[in-house]
Amino acid sequence: MSHVRGLDLHLELGEGRGRGRALEAALREAVRSGRLAPGTRLPGTRSLAADLGLSRGTVVQAFSQLVAEGWLVGVAGSGTVVADVPAVAAPAEPARRPAPAGPAAGIDLRPGRPDIAAFPRTPWASAVRRALAGSVAPLDYTDPAGLPALRAALAAHVARTRGVRADPDAVVVTAGFTQGLALLARVAHRLGMRRSAVEDPSFPEHRAVLAAGGLPAVPLPVDDGGADPAALPDGQALALLTPAHQHPCGVVLAPARRAAVVEWARRCDGIVVEDDYDGEFRYDRQPVGALQPLDPDRVVFAGSASKTLAPGVRVGWLVVPRALRAELAAEMEAFGAWVPAVDQLALADLIARGDYDRHVRRMRLAYRARRQELVARLAAVGAPAPAGVAAGLHTLVPMGSAEHERRTVAAAERAGVLLYGLHASGFWHEATPDRPGALVIGYATPPAHGWRRALDALGELLRVR
Repeated sequence: MSHVRGLDLHLELGEGRGRGRALEAALREAVRSGRLAPGTRLPGTRSLAADLGLSRGTVVQAFSQLVAEGWLVGVAGSGTVVADVPAVAAPAEPARRPAPAGPAAGIDLRPGRPDIAAFPRTPWASAVRRALAGSVAPLDYTDPAGLPALRAALAAHVARTRGVRADPDAVVVTAGFTQGLALLARVAHRLGMRRSAVEDPSFPEHRAVLAAGGLPAVPLPVDDGGADPAALPDGQALALLTPAHQHPCGVVLAPARRAAVVEWARRCDGIVVEDDYDGEFRYDRQPVGALQPLDPDRVVFAGSASKTLAPGVRVGWLVVPRALRAELAAEMEAFGAWVPAVDQLALADLIARGDYDRHVRRMRLAYRARRQELVARLAAVGAPAPAGVAAGLHTLVPMGSAEHERRTVAAAERAGVLLYGLHASGFWHEATPDRPGALVIGYATPPAHGWRRALDALGELLRVR
């Protein structure tokens, strides 16, 4: 077993007499609790004595006693190491709700995830090396809104690919979209807003983030034309929308409704947050342009690398109206969770060299092929056709009822297939039995080598017999 060398050792000995006994007790407890793992090499007696303000003889005597008791082992030429003593488990904590199962449980078809096995490791590693070979200045404390290189790269990128009206000063770099939404909720609350409006159905975690920021959500019903702006609240509020590809229904916000949303924001002094979570992935035509250009003073455009690269990259961006920038900067300063400089430099490098665009184009072709195969398999087994447009990383497959949906999700779990449903996964604001049931299938999630197996398993679950 490898040893830890040059170990700093924290021990609480207390004050008063009996320092040798206190040292024995502290070391014994550190081993018993598992804080000092078996095989860990302890500091030499001279250095530990100096660190603790004890005589070397006191430390030698404590070590000898613990060796005799079997807690420590003297190894010739290697000093003293912790013996192979099983740690005593800490008292059990109260039971918590288990986290959702991950891919290890079997076949993962959860929505909102790309094929992380396709992450562009080589270009990313090269970008990191170039970042570390450059100036060290970006590694100092910097503007919480992000490094200038990434803000400039993102401004050019979203203007070119999504039609967003942006300059580097308008871009704020965040640790993913969720952090950006939390910051915007705090800003809106500081400006006097006490409500938000969110599509129904929608991603439940985003509703929770807004509520935690003091903006409980009112539902905006979604139909074939997207969210209904007639349900937007009177007075100041923040509206969160996914206009290019509604999550999870997959529809596009109709042009008249886009105009109505912007008009509402002007009339009520509201804020519209445009979550462009997968706008890069449209398969039957060019992607719909962003909502933000209709009124850059009222719409915050939000994107991230979570769907294009991987969720673990934790880089997102906001294109922020001028009136909100000072308030948002203050919140970011207080929040303190800035994106690491090396990651920012690496992403800026990927975008500037074209590697980011090349990766997106490659994955667009792969996901389009998967969606086409999924549509063909659903037809072959007699399952309903997917709803919504051909876009994104997931699709909605209608079920006959909420109960049918729940039974299918439960059967999938027993078969080792991870599936989400509108009712089973909390997408509805109020999941009443009369509301339609549907599966939300993330066809991008499995790795390429596992896609065929996932498709076969899903086909068996949905086969009409």
